[in-house]
Amino acid sequence: MGAEELNYRRFFTVNELICLRIEDIKVFQKTHSLISQLVKSGQIQGLRVDHLDGLYNPEHYLRRLRTKCGDDLYVVVEKILEKEETLPEDWPIQGTTGYDFLNQLNGLFCNRANERAFNAIYRRMVDHAPIYDDWMIDRKRLIAATNLVGDVDNLGHRLKSIAGKYRYGRDFTLSGLRKAILEVMVQFPVYCTYVNEDGVSDRDRAYIHHAVSKAYKRIPQLQNELAFVEKVLNLNYEDVLTEAEKAEWLHFTMRFQQFSGPLMAKGVEDTLFYVYNRLISLNEVGGHAGTFGISVDEFHRFNQRQLAQWPHTLNTTSTHDTKRSEDVRARLNVLSEIPEEWNEQVQRWQVLNDPYKLVTKKRTIPDPNNEYFLYQTLVGAFPVSDDPQEYQTFVERIKAYVVKAVREAKVYTAWLRPDTEYEDGFVTFVERILKDSDQNEFLAEFRPFHRKIAEYGIYNSLSQTLLKLAAPGVPDVYQGAELWDFSLVDPDNRRPVDYDERLSYLQEIKRRCQTDLKSLLCDLKATRHDGRLKLFLITRALAARQQYQAVFEKGDYVPLVVEGERADHIVAFARTHAGQSAIAIVPRFLSSLITPDQDPYGKAVWGDTAIVIPAHLKGPWQDALSDLNHRDQAHVPICKILQTFPVALLVNGGNG
Repeated sequence: MGAEELNYRRFFTVNELICLRIEDIKVFQKTHSLISQLVKSGQIQGLRVDHLDGLYNPEHYLRRLRTKCGDDLYVVVEKILEKEETLPEDWPIQGTTGYDFLNQLNGLFCNRANERAFNAIYRRMVDHAPIYDDWMIDRKRLIAATNLVGDVDNLGHRLKSIAGKYRYGRDFTLSGLRKAILEVMVQFPVYCTYVNEDGVSDRDRAYIHHAVSKAYKRIPQLQNELAFVEKVLNLNYEDVLTEAEKAEWLHFTMRFQQFSGPLMAKGVEDTLFYVYNRLISLNEVGGHAGTFGISVDEFHRFNQRQLAQWPHTLNTTSTHDTKRSEDVRARLNVLSEIPEEWNEQVQRWQVLNDPYKLVTKKRTIPDPNNEYFLYQTLVGAFPVSDDPQEYQTFVERIKAYVVKAVREAKVYTAWLRPDTEYEDGFVTFVERILKDSDQNEFLAEFRPFHRKIAEYGIYNSLSQTLLKLAAPGVPDVYQGAELWDFSLVDPDNRRPVDYDERLSYLQEIKRRCQTDLKSLLCDLKATRHDGRLKLFLITRALAARQQYQAVFEKGDYVPLVVEGERADHIVAFARTHAGQSAIAIVPRFLSSLITPDQDPYGKAVWGDTAIVIPAHLKGPWQDALSDLNHRDQAHVPICKILQTFPVALLVNGGNG
């Protein structure tokens, strides 16, 4: 098989996509000549560098790119940052493509108080206690031993050649070195280190030591081989080494780095995230599904770090690579608020749909884990519209999606070894439970529950949209996400977008904002399922960003204290610069405060909850979304702020 014997480097595990040696100056110049021309002519003002960790020398590539295209070019990199990992501060870029922000923002709407309840639900579903970190290592080991086995073998041969030149390494077998390399890769806590001819940073030494220490515990019988791997990765050269021998060590290390990233991506994003299904809104690119939500303080600290280090990084909520769209996640996060009700629903659905499963001597199709994955997917993506054609299209999308999902999971079937019995059995199960008929008890029970989740999901979506537009960084709106978008992973999220419809909506919104804003807000509320509500928010917030450009580009980030009985349900922060200020205020966890058909407005909902305005932030204030005015005071009641729209963006004119 191609995965076992390779004499070239691939894009991940795709044998047909052969990688270029972009570190070769001739290759770089050839492949970047057109890009350079477009930049110099002014047709391109920014570049997004994808799959940066696949490069032989990422830092040198970025510096070479700067030299060729100029210091004024806006450059962001697709860099997946693990928990507590930070972007190297000396890279000549503006930041990342925004997955770090996405996962912080998403975690804000996952109710961490219910983690134990969701652990119990998932344990009942899969009949054991899944430990996320153990599953992650297991899936990475699976990929290293199968899809990337040829790459590991090549590294083994390279290290064997190095070891054979030294007395202490001559007895190392190829098999032992391969096992040591594989285990260190599997235990790596981040996608990639960035060792190069400039040396090894303290950051990278710590990650290497972590991986080797974990590997020692797994394969203690190979402690000498592991010690040698660590020695080479840290470039702990001996005095007797020639320059050519040092170059061999460095080359091995940099090649090792080129494969640790693909292993993490394939093992976690493209395998584990289809297997570990506790709450799939957390299974997102750059995310850590073992972390069940974050606190408001954690969110504020993240934004303060971004402002200090990467003030112009991208903030995204959906991309071409996300596992599900921002609005699907917004719905699914509602489940984190209602574990008891969710558990009851799932158990009821299992009973109703049990007759539709394919039972063989060896297995039941789908298995409980896949069934649980499917129910969550339906909650997140099910259409609100009653249009029969839209519903039938949705069913076809789900049928295609479950085949991709189980192949990515690599438990029963895979892309290279498809098990048609399992795949066909799962598709048939989908067809049966989604058959639109009066006799379908599952749909009769599912639809009311879904409508409830969908209503709360609207508020989650509006809240996360405003936070993205107001936080430090550059907001990124993915194609189609200007309205509600309930897409799943590619190719589902790359369907054609109706831009004419969006342009028509946008023109109407702008016109009516000038003539009768109050009437427009009433209409948007009444027709909230068509997505214009979201487009209105984006339009108004971007207009405020344009009017107060310095505030959002350079402004300080001030977390605001929220007081009162509903304080945990409000997230608020201010951006301030040269006397001008903007305050973003959004609700969360609304399922315990309002019914699905109730608006999150007024004193009956918010009681005495208020935001505390620091003395240096001067009003009066105007809501840039609803045009409501608020006087200058130290405590502003939420019931006064949220009167006609679910979120607020207060601005002042200041004296700037």
